[in-house]
Amino acid sequence: MVKTKQLFAGLALMTLGLGTAQADYTLNLMEGVTTLSRDVYGLHMLVFWVCVVIGIAVFGTMFYSIYFHRKSRGYKAALFHESTKIEILWTIIPTVILVLLAIPATKVMLEMDDTKDSEMSIKVTGWQWKWEYEYLDNGIRFFSSLDEASNKARQLNSGIDPRTVPNYLLAVDNPLVVPVNTKIRFLLTSADVLHSWWVPDLGWKKDTIPGYINEAWTSVDKAGTYRGQCTELCGRDHGFMPIVVIAMEKPDYEAWVAEQKGIAVASAATADRKWSQDELISKGESVYANNCASCHMADGAGLAGTFP
Repeated sequence: MVKTKQLFAGLALMTLGLGTAQADYTLNLMEGVTTLSRDVYGLHMLVFWVCVVIGIAVFGTMFYSIYFHRKSRGYKAALFHESTKIEILWTIIPTVILVLLAIPATKVMLEMDDTKDSEMSIKVTGWQWKWEYEYLDNGIRFFSSLDEASNKARQLNSGIDPRTVPNYLLAVDNPLVVPVNTKIRFLLTSADVLHSWWVPDLGWKKDTIPGYINEAWTSVDKAGTYRGQCTELCGRDHGFMPIVVIAMEKPDYEAWVAEQKGIAVASAATADRKWSQDELISKGESVYANNCASCHMADGAGLAGTFP
């Protein structure tokens, strides 16, 4: 009796330990920060545990039979023919299980496509190799590219240790900013080749296809910074077009919108101004560092092996 109690106590402690370890476990899906991502996670875990139960039942029966009915114990293999009842059972039971799993799966799939009643719309356009975001309700539009620090560090013979660059290859110059607790419709397309827009914490990914618009939606319920990647091989710099989404509380988001509109007005006002030589040099240096340096080195040489 004492040994039995000790066994159960040990199992309880093991369960607690597994629960703690689960917080840092990275091989499973993440729950994310949206209702949709949690529904996807819940469906995944439901299917997983159903498979675990079936696996335990099937393999448990198999190993029990192998161990307790082995030849060394004097058992002889039984001879039998087909059983109509058993064949009907092992056809009906899997069918019922699949139908029961299809019900919540269909519900989640329909939910993923339900973009109606959205409170705002954002158009996402994939380019080689950056993203363009257009806030259709606010008139805000900008490109999002790999940040300058990562772009410099990734160059051959840059002399920069990538480990010293914060969020190396995961940061951008202009992140996508969204308000929390707001249903946002995404319209996704491409200006050149196939790309794919994916932020794991949102719970979905969508291909961006030239000449075609895909739809998706999200409603982030937790302020924070969430990172993603292009997940469609799209050419030379496919690995250098990260995605950064910053979710803000609504007052902070409204302040950001006002700031962006002010920047747009200022840009329009300076479109026809005459720039000084120093200003032009500074602007040209920034454009070169962000767009040209990856192929054309500062010493006049091209990218080794590609542009000699």
